[in-house]
Amino acid sequence: MSRKLRGSTNKGKTCHVVTKVNRDHYELDPKEDKERLIVVIAEAKERYDFEVPTFCIMGNHVHILITPAPGESLSQIMKWIKQVFAVRWNKRHNTTGHFWGDRFWSREIKDEKDFWTVFEYIEQNPVKAGLVKEPREWKYSGAYHRSHGITLIVSEV
Repeated sequence: MSRKLRGSTNKGKTCHVVTKVNRDHYELDPKEDKERLIVVIAEAKERYDFEVPTFCIMGNHVHILITPAPGESLSQIMKWIKQVFAVRWNKRHNTTGHFWGDRFWSREIKDEKDFWTVFEYIEQNPVKAGLVKEPREWKYSGAYHRSHGITLIVSEV
């Protein structure tokens, strides 16, 4: 079955982005922190023009398939998301210092086959970790959001 990303011909390049928590600590384990990160990504979508075909927030890292609109900077988007979340996390936990590890990692999606391979990889992350049986069961993912009609951050695919 051939599926196409809507609007992909007039958008910027889609990238697989991964960012990890400092020292691989499981600081995102509490569900409240995962939910707060979703809110920050939604706020970023109000500031910047980009699409998120899918995402997955795990305990110590995050995967986002992201398509910045032409003229938008992936680096600026990710910097804002990471910085805003870190400041809020530190304030909530009454601490200081780095929340995230190194700068995020990203790779440009080459073609439609690569897109769907990465899409499935991201959505299978909690399944492979043994956290759920089906991707749509993981509340902190694009699969869950699509299956429940939540359009806060995910784009139609």
